[in-house]
Amino acid sequence: MSQEAVDGKEAATEEGIDSAIEANENKLKERQISWAKLRRVDSLNLEAGRVSTGEGHSDKVDWRRTLSLAFQSIGVVYGDIGTSPLYVFSSTFTDHKIENKDDIIGVLSLIIYTIALVPMLKYVFIVLQANDNGDGGTFALYSLICRSARVGLIPNDQPEDSQLSNFRFDTPSNQLRRAQKIREKLENSKTSKIVLFLVTILGTSMVIGDGVLTPCISVLSAVSGISSLGKDAIVGISVAILIVLFSVQRFGTDKVGLSFAPIILLWFTFIGGIGLYNLFKYNPGVLRAFNLGYAVDYFRRNGKKGWISLGGIVLCITGTEAMFADLGHFNIRAIQISFSGIVFPALLAAYSGQAAYLTKFPGEVENTFYNSIPDPLYWPTFVVAVAAAIIASQAMISGAFAIISQSLSLGCFPRVKVVHTSAKYEGQVYIPEINYLLMIACVIVCVGFKTTENIGNAYGIAVVAVMVITTCMVTLIMLVIWKTSIWWIALFLLVFSSIEVVYLSSVLYKFKQGGFLPLAFSFVLMVVMGVWHYVHKERYMFELRNKVSSDYIKDLTANPHINRVPGMGLLYSELVQGIPPIFPHFIANVPSIHSILVFVSIKNIPISRVALEERFLFRHVEPRDYRMFRCVVRYGYKDVIEKPKEFEQQLVENLKEFIRHESYISEAIMREQSKQMTEPMNLQHSTILVNDGIVGRSGRSSTIHVVESQEQNYPCVSSGSIQSIQVDGKSTNSFTKMVTSPIQGAEEEMQIVQTAKENGVVYLLGEAEVVAEENSSLFKQIVVNYAYSFLRKNFRQGEKVLEIPRTRLLRVGMTYEI
Repeated sequence: MSQEAVDGKEAATEEGIDSAIEANENKLKERQISWAKLRRVDSLNLEAGRVSTGEGHSDKVDWRRTLSLAFQSIGVVYGDIGTSPLYVFSSTFTDHKIENKDDIIGVLSLIIYTIALVPMLKYVFIVLQANDNGDGGTFALYSLICRSARVGLIPNDQPEDSQLSNFRFDTPSNQLRRAQKIREKLENSKTSKIVLFLVTILGTSMVIGDGVLTPCISVLSAVSGISSLGKDAIVGISVAILIVLFSVQRFGTDKVGLSFAPIILLWFTFIGGIGLYNLFKYNPGVLRAFNLGYAVDYFRRNGKKGWISLGGIVLCITGTEAMFADLGHFNIRAIQISFSGIVFPALLAAYSGQAAYLTKFPGEVENTFYNSIPDPLYWPTFVVAVAAAIIASQAMISGAFAIISQSLSLGCFPRVKVVHTSAKYEGQVYIPEINYLLMIACVIVCVGFKTTENIGNAYGIAVVAVMVITTCMVTLIMLVIWKTSIWWIALFLLVFSSIEVVYLSSVLYKFKQGGFLPLAFSFVLMVVMGVWHYVHKERYMFELRNKVSSDYIKDLTANPHINRVPGMGLLYSELVQGIPPIFPHFIANVPSIHSILVFVSIKNIPISRVALEERFLFRHVEPRDYRMFRCVVRYGYKDVIEKPKEFEQQLVENLKEFIRHESYISEAIMREQSKQMTEPMNLQHSTILVNDGIVGRSGRSSTIHVVESQEQNYPCVSSGSIQSIQVDGKSTNSFTKMVTSPIQGAEEEMQIVQTAKENGVVYLLGEAEVVAEENSSLFKQIVVNYAYSFLRKNFRQGEKVLEIPRTRLLRVGMTYEI
C-alpha cells in the first residue's frame, strides 16, 4: 500500500472520528437543553403531566352493549314523558268542551310537531352532543364553558388542570378568531360571569322543582283512573303513595332498578297498542294532523284561547331534559335508538288514538286516557299506569338528588349528607335532608292543588324554562367550543328559541293559576345557592389575601419552642395557591408540628370525573428538610370523596411516588451541573476509542448514560440501589455509584412518611366564622351575618361531610372578616 493511501485512510479515519465526536456533542447539547427545560418545570407540573389516556363514557362500544343500554334507558329516562298521555288533552281543553272537532286535529298536529322538533331533533340529535365526557345536564354545559373560558367566580384555576385527560377536548380550528373574541369578552366581564352562574343555578333550581311537581301530577293522574272515587279520596290515596315513595328512598333504586325497564316498556306497549286500536276503530282521518296547516287553522279559529292552550300542549314533552341529564348512565347512541325506535312511535300512536276517540266522544275530554281503554285491558293498564307514574316520580327524585350532589361539589349548596345507595351505579345517591323536604313539599302541593289541571299550570313553567336555558347555553357552546358556522348557530337559536319562547309566554299567562309555584321554588333555591356560593367565594378571597408568607415558615423552622411530634398531620383548606391563614392559629394554640405535615386542598374541577392517577398534586414547602408538603386533591363534580382510611392510603402512596420522582430529577440536575464543571478537563485527557466503527469518549460515557436512563425511565430497586444499565454491552458502574446516594435518600424519606402514617394520622380543621366587615352595606351584613350563618348552623359541618373520625380531629377557630 502506498504512503498516499495510508495517509488518505488515516485522514478519513480522523475525519470520521471528528464527525462522530461532533455528533455526540450535538446529541449531548440537545439533552442538556431538555434538562434545562426540566429544571424550570415546577413539581406540580411534573405530577400533572403524567396523565392517563382515560376517556369519559365512550360511544365506541359494540352493538350488543349499545342495545342493552338502550333497553335500560327506557326505564330510567322516559318515565316522565311516557306518562304525559295521562293528562295532556285534559290540560289542553281546560273547560272540558270541544266546540269544533277540527280543534282536536289542530291540537294533535301541535303535539306531533312539538315532539318531533324538541325532544327528537333538538335533544336527541343536537344537545346530546354537548356532553361533558359522557355526562349531561345543566352543570355539564356550565363545566364545558368554564373549561373553555375562565368564567368561574372562584379564582382557583391552575395550569395543571388543563393537563387532565378528561379536561381536554378537541375543537375545530375554523372560526377560531370569533371564538377567541367571545372567550375574551366572557373572561373580562364580571357581569357575564355572574349572569352565566345565575342562569346555571336557575336551570338546576327548575329541575329540582320538577322533583316536586312530577310525583304529584304523575301519581294523581294515574290514581284518577278509579273513577268511582271522589276527588278527596283520589288525593288521599295519592298522598299515601307519595309518602311511601319518599320513605323507601333510603334503600336506593338499585334493587328495583332492573324492573324499571320492563315495566316502562310494557307501558309503552299498552299505550301504543291501545292508541292504534282507537285510531283504526274510531277515526283514522286524524292522521291529517301531519299537515301543519291544521295547527295554523287552530290558532286562526281560537286566537287567544288557542295561545293559552299551549300551556297544556307543552306537557307532552315533560321529562325531555331527563334524556340529557341521565346521559351519564348510558351513551348517545343508546338514547337515540331507544327514543327513535320505541318512545317516539308509541307516543305518536297514543296521542293519535286519543284524538280519534275524542272525535267520537268529545264530551269525555276530562278523562280521555282511561275512557279510551277497551274494557278487558282497563285494570291491567291501570296497574301499569300507577307503576309507570311511580317510576317517573322516582327518576325525577333521583335526578334532584344528583343535581344537589353536583351543586355541593361546586360550592353552590350548603353541606348535606350524601349517601351512595348503589355500588353498581355511582350516580344513584340519597340525601336525607332533601328527601324529607321534597316529601313535605309534594304533600302540600298535592293537597293544595287537588287536580292535574291545576298542577299542570305550574308544571309547564318549570319544563319550558329549563329548555330555554339549555338552548342559550348550547348556543354559547356552539360559538366558543364547537365553532360552528354562524348560519347554523343562527338557525338553531331562531327555530328553537321561537318555539320555546311562545310556549313560555303561554305558561306564564297562568301565573296566578299555579304558575307562581315553580318560580317560588326556584327563587328560594337560587337565594340559598347564591348566598352560599357568594360567601364561599369571599372566604376563598380572604384566605388568598392573607396566606402565610415564606418568611413565617423560615422563622418557624428556626423556632426552638416548636416541637415535632410523631405522626402525620393533614391540615385541610380550600386554598390552592399557598398556605392558609389558619395555620399560624394552630401553631399559636398548639406549638407542635407532626413529623410529616401536609396542607391538603380539596379542589373541585369543572369536569365530571378526575382519574385517580391524576388526582394528587404535591409540592415541597421550603425548607425541604422540615418535611412539609402542599397537596392539591382534585375531584370532578361526580366524584366521590373516599373514606378516611382509603384517602390516607392514596395520599401516602402518591406522596412517596412524588418523593421518588423528585429524587431522580434532583440527581440528574446535579450530575448535569457537575458534568459542565468537569467537561473542559475531560476533553484534555480523554482517550478516543475506536471499536468496530463506534466512537465515544470515556470521559463522557457516564453522563450520557444518566440522561438516557432518565428518558427511558429505568426502574428503581426498592433496596435503595439501582439496576446496572448495559450500554454497548458493558455495565456502567460509575453510573450505579452516582445514583445510589440520592436513591437511598429517597428511600429514607419514603420510610419516614410510611412510619409517620403508621404512628397515626391527625386531621387539622379550621373552624372559620365568617362575618361582614364593620363598614359593609346593610344588605351584605344581612347576607353574611344572618342568611349564611343560618344555613351554616342548620346544615352539616365540614368534618361530617368528609367523615373525619372525631377521635383524630383537631379544630381551631378563626374569624374571617369579608
